[in-house]
Amino acid sequence: MKNCWDFSKDAYANMIKDSKYTDNKELMIIPDAVHTDLYDNLDVIPFNHIEEFVRKYV
Repeated sequence: MKNCWDFSKDAYANMIKDSKYTDNKELMIIPDAVHTDLYDNLDVIPFNHIEEFVRKYV
């Protein structure tokens, strides 16, 4: 049985497959967090990394 990280890895692989726009794509695995933690668990949301990514690509 696949876990949630396997689905994320598969989705990321499909997103970048045969794409010339891979430089602004990133798979981020946050240990000990599930996707719903990223809605409101301020202790696990990687704000610094998100800010760096947005400043670079947006």
